[in-house]
Amino acid sequence: MKNYFSSDFKLGVLGGGQLGRMLLAETQKYDIHTSILDGSANAPCAEICNTFVQGDLLDFDAVYNFGKTVDLLTIEIERVNIEALDKLEQEGLTIYPKPKDLRIIQSKARQKNFYIDHNIPTAPFSHFAYKEELYHNIENSILNFPFVWKAARFGYDGKGVKIVRDFSDLESLPNVECITEKLIPFKNELAVIVARNANGETTTYPVVEMEFHPEANQVEYVICPARIDATVAEKARATALKIVEKLDFIGLLAVEMFQTENDEILVNEVAPRTHNSGHYSIEASYTNQFEQHIRAVLNLPLGNAESKVAGIMVNLVGEEGYSGEVIYENIEDVLKINGVTPHIYGKKETRPFRKMGHVTIVNEDVNKAREIAQKVKELIKVISK
Repeated sequence: MKNYFSSDFKLGVLGGGQLGRMLLAETQKYDIHTSILDGSANAPCAEICNTFVQGDLLDFDAVYNFGKTVDLLTIEIERVNIEALDKLEQEGLTIYPKPKDLRIIQSKARQKNFYIDHNIPTAPFSHFAYKEELYHNIENSILNFPFVWKAARFGYDGKGVKIVRDFSDLESLPNVECITEKLIPFKNELAVIVARNANGETTTYPVVEMEFHPEANQVEYVICPARIDATVAEKARATALKIVEKLDFIGLLAVEMFQTENDEILVNEVAPRTHNSGHYSIEASYTNQFEQHIRAVLNLPLGNAESKVAGIMVNLVGEEGYSGEVIYENIEDVLKINGVTPHIYGKKETRPFRKMGHVTIVNEDVNKAREIAQKVKELIKVISK
């Protein structure tokens, strides 16, 4: 086996945001030399990786030239130049997740077609090249209100997603390629993270439940384990494993799903990387998602993905009405509570709803953890000077 530890091996990561920052805690634990490419000189990873390169992740030359300096390439964000990855792969660089999978996942339309082609349950959808097509279908009663509109490329954290209930909701939508989905009533939004290495070893984390902020359409709480029936949890895990198998995916794949009123599982979308729904694992799991990602892409034995205790994550986002140099109000009060661990992402400037950190709450009892999480959410405020 190749020696990755305390050696001249260089792991390249496209993206230097908070996911990269948490990944670095694990590469430092293993003493793996890590090179980061990011567009911002002030990226959360910039000061703590071994090598930092500033460059646009969507620029062919920036990605290609960076790839030539590393021994294996992975990502912490899927918004990257795929053509550069194709060329690097052709020239012999190992890239996980594979460019072919990123190409599917970058486009919500391609993702949806993949689910249909492989009999993976998902909400019915339509695909439109531009806004006029959308109007035409509504005016001719081919598409009916209400529906969910999604930008076909690069929507995340509530951006690029909107529930459309009438014509007035259409006005603010950009004129971009998009999909529309039938608005499905559901009981819960769930997620499952699957890890798989090149040997084909696979493991799944427990199913988590996600509670969303009603205005920002961002995850507010992630609850592990999900408070659902065991048969529903098993169905969710089986669905996630099927996606990984059909993609022949290597790395970490987060699968977001809906649990319908009839306890069916419908896949919403996937992320080919570490994910917000797995942050609880740093404190609550035997092997956290960031260490697992490293194990998977380096083809090392996978770690135990089960939880030691129940874990709840609270996202720390910028308060409305505050922009500028960040202050974490009442963080000392939060630190007084047993089982509470804040993670600050190193972003010096806050703005409304910007992800600035998270807090994990661990407890033997998931319902008790949820009560403490509510208290934490009410106490800590991300404001500015």
